[in-house]
Amino acid sequence: MSPTPVDLTPAENVRVLGKVLAPLVAQGAIVRRPRMTAWAERHQTDRTARAVLADLRARHGGAPLVVRLGTRRLVVVVEPDDVRRLLEGSPEPFTPATKEKRAALAHFQPEGVLISSTAERWHRRPFNEKVLQTDQPVHDDGAAVVDAVQRGAADLSRELGASGRFDAETFTDAWWGTVLEVVLGSRARGDRELVALLNTLRGDANWSWLHPARPDVREELEGRIASYLLNPEPGCLAAVAHQCGPATAVGQVPHWLFAFDAAGAATLRALAIVAARPAVRERLLAEAEPAGQGPALLPYARACVLESLRLWPTTFAVLRDSTGPTDWGERTLPAHTGFAVVSSFFHRDPDRLEHADAFLPEAWLDGRNNADWGLVPFSGGPAACPGRNLVLLVASHMLTRLAGHDLRVARGRYLARDPLPATVDHLGLRFRVAGSR
Repeated sequence: MSPTPVDLTPAENVRVLGKVLAPLVAQGAIVRRPRMTAWAERHQTDRTARAVLADLRARHGGAPLVVRLGTRRLVVVVEPDDVRRLLEGSPEPFTPATKEKRAALAHFQPEGVLISSTAERWHRRPFNEKVLQTDQPVHDDGAAVVDAVQRGAADLSRELGASGRFDAETFTDAWWGTVLEVVLGSRARGDRELVALLNTLRGDANWSWLHPARPDVREELEGRIASYLLNPEPGCLAAVAHQCGPATAVGQVPHWLFAFDAAGAATLRALAIVAARPAVRERLLAEAEPAGQGPALLPYARACVLESLRLWPTTFAVLRDSTGPTDWGERTLPAHTGFAVVSSFFHRDPDRLEHADAFLPEAWLDGRNNADWGLVPFSGGPAACPGRNLVLLVASHMLTRLAGHDLRVARGRYLARDPLPATVDHLGLRFRVAGSR
């Protein structure tokens, strides 16, 4: 039987709110706030959060922790078996469309599958899986995807040739060009106005229900997306979506773009590790050599991206709401109770992981990490991210191509050895070619 959830004392409640949840909200759950991510790195907020939850887990014997947020009850789980129960039980009796996510994501993707009702998910989830080809390691349009990655990497190579360096902002611009081409076709590659509209609404989403909706901005965003879906170019997701149902696609594309943005952060951090560790770079290049330029599966490169996501999760917390009364241990929790899986706690838990603070992509290759329900870089269960394989295809090929440059990272001394820092501000990363100043 699962341990019975325990109500935290007022002092414990304040600790979780102040040391665990508040720093996550402050950084921006939907789009990162640069000043706050820099602050989080300086204060290593994930290390503090992990210590708080580890202490409460020990104090309460692994029982889920009931946190009070005004009238809202949020149950923070601290054991992998409880994570498994939540994820395997999605979307019923634990829906991903939580109160908090609906309020935030409705700003830019009110019809997105992540915040859809159970009834709406019955047709939106299969649509996503069909377009993104969830079960295929390499998408049928993998060759076009890799070509788009190659063009993005070439943009960064030109910057390196001109200045000998690039920063996170330069990388992000090239990354967006790649993502727009993968999702909407080459005509969209330079459409930074679409990105600006999306980021405006994502910034509003950071404030959830505290920020008024901007239907005019959302209508403009959806109009730009729809224009690419009308007569899409072959080889992009828009073309597949056009065949599967363009009316449904308009509501799903914003989330695909949102997910790829998080993948860019993971790729940046993985690249920082590559720049700081020659042995990792050499293995990436050795794997890429026989693969040529095609849409090859790059297992080690994928594992490097997954390890980046384990060490520094881009999804701060996996959230669920109960759709009805829930028996948990000797307690019945009311319907609409919130549940949270704090990713950084589970991903760096030394009680379960010998390599908690080490960079060990091999643990994804030999199955150790894949078998652990506490490791949720793409969530898990029936509501797991349907774009996992496509995201990893783009990220692994971008990482491998950039590894072809002998790069150095400004904070290499912190990333060249284990244990690795608990919090790394990807927006502050800067790279240069070896030998340049």
